[in-house]
Amino acid sequence: MNSGEKPNKLSILPAGPYIHDRLATASRLRPKSPMRFTPQFLDELRARLPVSEVVGRRVKLKKAGREFKGLSPFQQEKSPSFTVNDQKGFYHDFSSGKHGDIISFLMETEGVGFAEAVERLASMAGMALPAATPDAARHEQRRKTLHDVMELAAKFFADTLASRNGAKARGYLGDRGISPATQLQFRLGYAPPDRFALKEHLGAQGISTEDMVEAGLLVSGEDKPVPFDRFRDRVMFPITDARGRVIAFGGRALEKDVPAKYLNSPETPLFHKGDNLYNLSTARQATHNGSPLIVVEGYVDVIAMVTAGFGGAVAPLGTALTENQLALLWKMADEPILCFDGDRAGQKAAYRAADLALPALLPGKSLRFALLPEGQDPDDLARSGGRVAIEEVISAARPLVDMLWSREVEGGSFATPERRAALEARINELANGIRDEVLRRYYRQDLADRLQRMFAPEGGRGSYARGNFRGAGGSESPRRFAPRSGFSQGPAGRFAPRGGRGPGAGASPVISPGPYQAASPQLATSPIMRGQRSAMSRREALILQSLINHPWLLHDHLEEVAALELAHPEANKLRAGIIAAFANDHHHSPDVEEQAEKMRADLEARGLSEVLQRVERAITTSAVWGTKPGAAREDVLATWQQLVVLHQKTHALLREKKDAELALGEEPTDANMAWLKDVSARLESLDGTEALIEGFGELSGRFRKSV
Repeated sequence: MNSGEKPNKLSILPAGPYIHDRLATASRLRPKSPMRFTPQFLDELRARLPVSEVVGRRVKLKKAGREFKGLSPFQQEKSPSFTVNDQKGFYHDFSSGKHGDIISFLMETEGVGFAEAVERLASMAGMALPAATPDAARHEQRRKTLHDVMELAAKFFADTLASRNGAKARGYLGDRGISPATQLQFRLGYAPPDRFALKEHLGAQGISTEDMVEAGLLVSGEDKPVPFDRFRDRVMFPITDARGRVIAFGGRALEKDVPAKYLNSPETPLFHKGDNLYNLSTARQATHNGSPLIVVEGYVDVIAMVTAGFGGAVAPLGTALTENQLALLWKMADEPILCFDGDRAGQKAAYRAADLALPALLPGKSLRFALLPEGQDPDDLARSGGRVAIEEVISAARPLVDMLWSREVEGGSFATPERRAALEARINELANGIRDEVLRRYYRQDLADRLQRMFAPEGGRGSYARGNFRGAGGSESPRRFAPRSGFSQGPAGRFAPRGGRGPGAGASPVISPGPYQAASPQLATSPIMRGQRSAMSRREALILQSLINHPWLLHDHLEEVAALELAHPEANKLRAGIIAAFANDHHHSPDVEEQAEKMRADLEARGLSEVLQRVERAITTSAVWGTKPGAAREDVLATWQQLVVLHQKTHALLREKKDAELALGEEPTDANMAWLKDVSARLESLDGTEALIEGFGELSGRFRKSV
């Protein structure tokens, strides 16, 4: 292990029984020749079945960070020391030293042999068992030969890029902002324009023409008597499998009049483009270490994202996202972020991905969508705005249900009952496409909730309002059912929160982004609505103030901060700036006050001075001492914990209030009315509650009785 590497749990385990057990297991797992189950088949089996799914049938597992924990299935214990890691594909039992994958787990816990364990798992995964033929070993050896051929080709392209012949390609990469170090990191290369350059180079090393053709490096056919190089005068991007082995190439033409700007390897025994992702091997490790999983459209986009600090970036290989690629993404992260170009084509690609994902959704498994500014791709954004610009786009990523809803309603006209009925039919059809029963029920509820808000009456809960209707894109508008959540109908079928409290009383901001806006053009420009838009909730402001004055909180609470639901757009923007500033090494200073000063300076340098002032204006109480500079660490932590709990409770109650209003609209019973009043009372009791605890501020030189 290098001196700069951090030892993991397994690297510091003592030898002896643990090593002996692993060697014994490995010898039992080694299939005898002839090989019925090739390594390719076993890898596919492991890829289809997460370890937690197989182990969870016997062991009660509980999520613990990026792993699962449970009691050892191999011996009695009171405290859980058994861990499962889906990203790495293994389980480890610290009490007994046993370690392995899904195959060894079945062998250890059910006493079956290797073949029977594989057969049972294949049945669980829905995989057909390969025929036991003497040719299996020969086929696997053939694959190894092709891997060697691809490795030699990658080295040839990289060497050519570094030579005099690669000057034009190096110039292109330099213009795209790809440094020599990044070129080495991604093993970029250059295919010279000669028709036989690679063929002659590999032939001189003993590689047969047949192997080159089978690896997809040469073009051959009945109408081509002499096979020739597939890639010529192109910048080369090696494509690797999950184990980091080169299996294909993508080539970018340097001349403008070439028919195919990008050219990929064809389907080969090593490469099936719908089953792989560019940068898969590196991204899998990066996401395991905490990086977000971001899907972009091309090779250069991936490189730009990784260079900007987003190591979990991947791209499909010249096609729209496939079901197998989606399964790969969900193995790495629960909610991958699909980042598309900010044009009409990018929006269509996002909708296609949403349709693909919908039937396969599972509880906890979904997608988020980040749309870039108009006319920009990730490479443009990374070069113009750097990490901060990307952070802002990623932090504004929208959930899948938002994308589906937007597609159905944006720009539509719903001025007649027939059109509204058609919209409802499409919404129901979308929800019915989800195979998982529980998730299907929640989608129906969410979409019905949006639909009811959209067609709620302007005149009140129990009756229709009279007057003109103004639908999305039409001069007439339907009368609407009563709003459940205090939203009033606006132009283009959009909504704004109804009045109730003025801006001085802490009125809620308009929800944005999303399908809501001010109820009318006149109201949109009124001082009341301007005030609402500029108002940030006090609690959100206190949370942000805590992070600004005490950046050290981000050490242990970074994921918690990133996951918080913030209603105000500028609160989201400031949070992204705080996270980016934290990553800028300010937290290394031992002096707490110096950390805070550097944080503020960094945020101001990012153009967030006005947002900082709005945070200060939103804090209308001086009682929350733990958010202020100079507070003791214990007070800060206690205050932070209570602020976050209160914030999360508020959002949970807001969701419950929507459910209560929906129930009351469907069944106006006394019980449902009592439910709505109870939720409203609990919300009101939370509003204005400060993070005050027993002995508050005592360690900071203050004392205040608990409230």
